[in-house]
Amino acid sequence: MKPIKSYWLLLAAAASFFAVGIPYWLVPYHELNLPSGLLTPGLALVAAAPLLLRMFRLASFWRATLMIGGSVGAVVMSRVLVDVVRDATSHNLWPIELVIALVVGLGCALAGAVVGTLMARLLANDAEGH
Repeated sequence: MKPIKSYWLLLAAAASFFAVGIPYWLVPYHELNLPSGLLTPGLALVAAAPLLLRMFRLASFWRATLMIGGSVGAVVMSRVLVDVVRDATSHNLWPIELVIALVVGLGCALAGAVVGTLMARLLANDAEGH
């Protein structure tokens, strides 16, 4: 992968991390439920980022899916770490929280990557046809 393409992937992962994370982190711990706490407009970016990365062939299918989808898991783990420092008894079920976050994130990213790959193929076929 060329270096400039790597920057697009890192930028997309960081944008997804903060787009999902900021609304998630603002919810008080006692009001937080998963997966509904992750279902914010920022999750649309988790689907759109791999779609665009694949459509413009800036990242491989699995790299886009795992990096962008994994950013949702990173959001939850960052919250777990900060909350456990404050109160060691919080997040006793953090492995389950992480699995839920990864299922949500990877599901959205996988859907976006599939659509982006199909769009890239359609665009390539259309360019060859003209």
